[in-house]
Amino acid sequence: MKRQLLLASTAATTLTIAGSYAAFTWTQAQAQTPQEVEIKFSARVGNQPLDCGKSYSNLGKPATTVTPTDFRFYVSDLALIDANGKVVPISLKQDGKWQYQNVALLDFENKAGACSNGTVEMRDRVIGTIPKGNYKGLQFTLGVPFNLNHSDAALAPSPLNLTSLWWNWQGGYKFLRIDLKNESGTKTNASEKEHGQHGHEGNQTGFSIHLGSTGCQASGDNQKPNSCSNPNTTKVILSNFDTNNNTVVADLEPLVANSNLETNQPNTPLGCMSSPNDGDCAGIMTSLGLPFGGKSAVKQTFFTVKK
Repeated sequence: MKRQLLLASTAATTLTIAGSYAAFTWTQAQAQTPQEVEIKFSARVGNQPLDCGKSYSNLGKPATTVTPTDFRFYVSDLALIDANGKVVPISLKQDGKWQYQNVALLDFENKAGACSNGTVEMRDRVIGTIPKGNYKGLQFTLGVPFNLNHSDAALAPSPLNLTSLWWNWQGGYKFLRIDLKNESGTKTNASEKEHGQHGHEGNQTGFSIHLGSTGCQASGDNQKPNSCSNPNTTKVILSNFDTNNNTVVADLEPLVANSNLETNQPNTPLGCMSSPNDGDCAGIMTSLGLPFGGKSAVKQTFFTVKK
């Protein structure tokens, strides 16, 4: 009798352990199952949506009226942050157009009217997959990773094949391109020494913001550099971000809040072309959360969360 009870008890224990293990492995498998995720972006000017070609007043210091003629940027290394603070990478959908490897292009111009330098199609989201989980935040980089940044745009896959978003082998891509037309702005014939001939085409007066790497050393003009002294890539961390209900806002107003959009520093390209010697970049770099002019980086203000 005792032997029968012992056998029954052992069998029950084995079933309990087996059941618990099965439940654990099922839950673990569920957590690893990928789900599609969309990260939505929008471009704004303060409380107004940005329309490429529309004029906006009271921007910068002193308050200036400008007309955006281009508004595009690359993001990379997107990830969600779970409740425990763990960063979980998003695997981007390889669509052959807007996303390649871990890089995506956001495009808020439509090649109409004043926005003649871009493309007809627009893009306001990043699409990918991620394991199911309880996510509370978003992380991404404004910029192109070094291993992809220094290639020939004419030979690169889309969306890295846009020559209007590329300087040259050494400088690489324009991570952010915003062109602002300002009829009262200073006209300049200064060349973009830092990045060569692909500097500020299509914007003869006004203020351009072309963010990219500088101080990139290579053995020749058509050689990839080994490093750049100023990578100028910005890591953005947005807490309390819900992919189903929130949007990442790229806001022009705080980006230019401390920039003079009317007067250009003498003997420099229009606006900010990322040169470490261009005083017109001081306010822009600060807003992007990048070090500049011997000053340490502060928290970026260009990207915010819209609920």
